[in-house]
Amino acid sequence: MSGEVEPGPELELDTERLRLRAWRVSEAAIQRELWTERDPRVPARRQIDADGRPTIADLEEAICAGGPPTSLGLLAIERKAEGDVIGYCGLIEGGPETEGEPELAFELLRRFQGQGYATEASLAVLDWAKSSGHVRLWATVWDWNAASRRVLAKVGFTETGRTEVHPVHGTNVVTSRQL
Repeated sequence: MSGEVEPGPELELDTERLRLRAWRVSEAAIQRELWTERDPRVPARRQIDADGRPTIADLEEAICAGGPPTSLGLLAIERKAEGDVIGYCGLIEGGPETEGEPELAFELLRRFQGQGYATEASLAVLDWAKSSGHVRLWATVWDWNAASRRVLAKVGFTETGRTEVHPVHGTNVVTSRQL
């Protein structure tokens, strides 16, 4: 089930059921759907704003500007058998709570949650991170997000005891994993 890194200009991580790869402009509507499905407790910067942004056009532009992932980036999760994109998984630049090291991030469309896809994709990204020279990864997760906390535990992340309390959104729990 570990991710196999394909050589060449296009990064691809393959697992038994999934292919993780760069986003295509034609998939901006899937990214927009992820935005519409987000829990209302997440911060406003991760919600569609009063002007309806980001729009599909905004997301298409972001995909075009993104360039190919190197050792950081959010990869589209494609189910191999069906050929559909169901979410993303990858590494993002860590913030002050993660000592500047990369963070694991993932999000799936609701209809694909609970089927082991986030765990499978995360394991592939962990292999990618290790092969890219990273020695430790972080993940921050809202205390109320039980499903994501379970995925992180399954792939070996442990809570550090550090948290960030947000008066509106809840508590963000900081986890880490050595590679």
